Amino acid sequence: MDVEILLYEGFDELDAIGPYEVLHNGGQEGADLSVRMVTLEPRETVTASHDLRVGVDGTLGSPAVLLVPGGGWGDRADTGAWAEYDHGEIPDAIADAHARGATIATVCTGGMLAAGAGILDGRPATTHHVAHDDLREVAEFVDARVVDDGDVITCGGVTSGLDLAFHLLAREFGTELRDRVARRIEYEPSEDVYLG
Repeated sequence: MDVEILLYEGFDELDAIGPYEVLHNGGQEGADLSVRMVTLEPRETVTASHDLRVGVDGTLGSPAVLLVPGGGWGDRADTGAWAEYDHGEIPDAIADAHARGATIATVCTGGMLAAGAGILDGRPATTHHVAHDDLREVAEFVDARVVDDGDVITCGGVTSGLDLAFHLLAREFGTELRDRVARRIEYEPSEDVYLG
């Protein structure tokens, strides 16, 4: 299973790096899984919301899973999820990936970028608390750490991305693998998962 994490200026570091570490460790523990950091246009680095510069592995391809981080929604920053929602290119890319059969996984206000793509309309979903009201305008808001509606998986803010990644490991490769990875990084995945 190939996973691509879509980076953009102002994304929240933990939204992307937490799931990356969980999923990468899943591959090291034997899952047929690869994970890459990608952007829409070729570039070497992206600057995240707390000024961490992150290297990029390439541009968006045709992954089995497209993971979209959030960041910068609540303060309506010039960079981050709010700005990308307004620009429209990332929501369009999410809609295209979904139409080609990718599972879309969103962390934090990355869920609002999926909402902008039109793939959350009337579906159960969650996001960071700063965007709950915005999400309610298009989706069936669910108060859970992770919401799995089949081809779209959303989660709450920041640290919930770890739980989303562990849920994805369990869903695709079984709980034994998930538990090995959890032990490896000394984390207890949340069981607060809503299945749509």
